[in-house]
Amino acid sequence: MSTVPEQQSQEETERVNRALSQFESVIRHIEPVAEQECRLRTTGVNCDYLITIDTRKHMAPNAFQALDDDGRPIVGFTISLLLDVDNIHELALVTAHETAHHILGHVRHKQQDKVAGAVLLGLVGLPELGAQLGVRSNSKEFEIEADILGTIIMKKAGFDPLRGLEYFAHIPDPGNRFLGTHPPHADRIAIIRETAAKL
Repeated sequence: MSTVPEQQSQEETERVNRALSQFESVIRHIEPVAEQECRLRTTGVNCDYLITIDTRKHMAPNAFQALDDDGRPIVGFTISLLLDVDNIHELALVTAHETAHHILGHVRHKQQDKVAGAVLLGLVGLPELGAQLGVRSNSKEFEIEADILGTIIMKKAGFDPLRGLEYFAHIPDPGNRFLGTHPPHADRIAIIRETAAKL
């Protein structure tokens, strides 16, 4: 009876090791291309990415882009996202998309939008709601912009954007909700296909 948990544990360890190996391979190819695009497209912006993994198993599949206190771009992934992808192209799509957010200045713009929304609705006593609305004001546009540049980055790094599109089958489609933060999958898939066809 004790062999079943050990076998499951070994299988899980092997699964995690495969995911980490795949992640390292994708980062090795995407990071230098993203840093080069960052230097070409920006001025006075830190282009030295810190790409990291949140290894807490209970975290939902997620990837994000942020800035540290010195303005260094951080791209983070939960281990559950790494385990969720079916191929390296899917992971490359997500990685390139997140690096593109930094190049396009989306985190800085979102911070400005948050402050503007808070100030605007703060005048009528609703600063928290204003901050939330401010952040959402350009979110869908930012996602499409990051999809376009992310497609360029992943293609230059040697990955197939069309195979990367398979990732959308893993995540819920947000549809076209009012005040949603992400566009419908159909819009994102269409722009990635269109961009890839031009490369």
